[in-house]
Amino acid sequence: MKFEDLLSDIDGFGRFQKMVVCLSFLGRVTLPCHFLVNNFIAGIPPHHCDISGLDAVGDFGNLSAEERRTVSIPEQADGTLSSCLMFPEPQFHLLHNSSRNTGHPAEPCRNGWVYDNSTFTSTLATEWDLVCDKRGLNKATATIFFVGVMFGAMTFGGLSDRYGRRIMLLVSYVSGMAFALLSVFSTSYIMFAVLRFLSGFCITGIVIVTSVLIVEWVDIESRKLVGVIDSLSWTFGFMTLSTLAFLIRDWRWLIVAITAPVLIAIISWRWVPESARWLIANGRLDEAHYYLNKCVQMNRRQGMASSIKPENLSNIVVTNRGNRKYSYLDLLRTPKMRKLALLTGLTWYGVASTFYGISFNITGFGVNIYLTQFIMAAVEIPAKVAIFYLLDKIGRRKTECGALFLAGICLAITVVVPREQRVVRTVVAVLGKGFSATAFGTLILYSSELYPTVIRQNGMGYNSFMGRVGVAVAPLILLLDDVWLGLPQVILCCIAVGSSLVASRLPETRDQCLPETIEDIEGTRAAQVESPVLSHGNADSEVGG
Repeated sequence: MKFEDLLSDIDGFGRFQKMVVCLSFLGRVTLPCHFLVNNFIAGIPPHHCDISGLDAVGDFGNLSAEERRTVSIPEQADGTLSSCLMFPEPQFHLLHNSSRNTGHPAEPCRNGWVYDNSTFTSTLATEWDLVCDKRGLNKATATIFFVGVMFGAMTFGGLSDRYGRRIMLLVSYVSGMAFALLSVFSTSYIMFAVLRFLSGFCITGIVIVTSVLIVEWVDIESRKLVGVIDSLSWTFGFMTLSTLAFLIRDWRWLIVAITAPVLIAIISWRWVPESARWLIANGRLDEAHYYLNKCVQMNRRQGMASSIKPENLSNIVVTNRGNRKYSYLDLLRTPKMRKLALLTGLTWYGVASTFYGISFNITGFGVNIYLTQFIMAAVEIPAKVAIFYLLDKIGRRKTECGALFLAGICLAITVVVPREQRVVRTVVAVLGKGFSATAFGTLILYSSELYPTVIRQNGMGYNSFMGRVGVAVAPLILLLDDVWLGLPQVILCCIAVGSSLVASRLPETRDQCLPETIEDIEGTRAAQVESPVLSHGNADSEVGG
């Protein structure tokens, strides 16, 4: 008997499963806020050197604010005043000279900067003067956070396969909220960077645990639906972030606002069930029986209760594992698992780098950044609803490959469209964000279906690690606009198209049972139950190997 058969008997998408999806949604909706909050807390407002130190020079103190800037701040090639340089002495003759001579000697700001607070009240840049030669530290903040997410994914993935989904979810909730709130009290950039690293390390457990938990509790027909619902939690989170950021312009209070809802998820954790698949695979049949009975009762299938006995559950997932503990090394020990890990890892890297490369670049389109963020979030709704239909019509693999390829095309278009055509650039960028969101939403469900139950969390942890490598690199790629404005888009385009080609080598999983053991993947288990990842050959013969 397969676990899918048991789920079908007790209702694979009844009230119990809907409760699990809703509880997961509560925890996940805050995550995208943390993932993209750097767009706002690290924003660099318009600024110029603090020239108040020149007040005692001549008639400087009698000039208007605009005239002071004219005589003390050099002009750049594009006609705007420099943000990082000032004249050592006021150049009063510039008041009467319509042609500004750029040959006047200039020096870096002596006494700090003056910031325009019309967009932000307080950011990391204004708090610790992370501008000019320290501008890169703003982008580095996002990279540091995602390096924490990267290592956290590996850690929580392994611990969840060893100690269970449920307990590690609570650990992630509590520790993630604690470190995020502690970062609000940072007194230096170094302290903030360390706490952001720890925040990323801890909260990543939420996403990889909940993604697997809901997939392991629903039947085959409902996996695509819960995958879309799960993915939409990120969309609503992104939309919430833009709204909160618009209302809260101080970076400390913004972090408090996006973190506080985790408290609701912690309170609701008591109703989160452990994965019955994982319990059975680990020989904990009594606990699996307990949660399956809860499922039966909530789904009103009491007639099935008598047939669900601990001694019968051992036949559902036969692992022959004894006391063996699975680890990340099991992703490499056998040939088909190695190939699967390589392909999914590269795809996750490409999807994440593309998605966040577009998401982090919200200031280059001439539109209010809060509105840009909201639009880029809202476009994910139709993009992810489309996933529900595409997964059935053309399958996981074609959806993934097509979405990545189209995202790459949009990035290529933004390179050739002149920056003056802001509306066109914004529309193309929004479309690219939509395609990348489709790719990301598909990949999360797709990957959880490819890996067997005994190391599914290890597999998702590894994939999340590879994805976060891509996310951590994305802000650094955007810094290459100093070399050439179009270079970041060219690189991201190549990554998206390359990832599409890699994803084309993955097997299809549409309408297939979840594999339970590594032997299912390798095709070596006795009385083999065919899984969707047994063969990596011809595209039309990969299902069922």
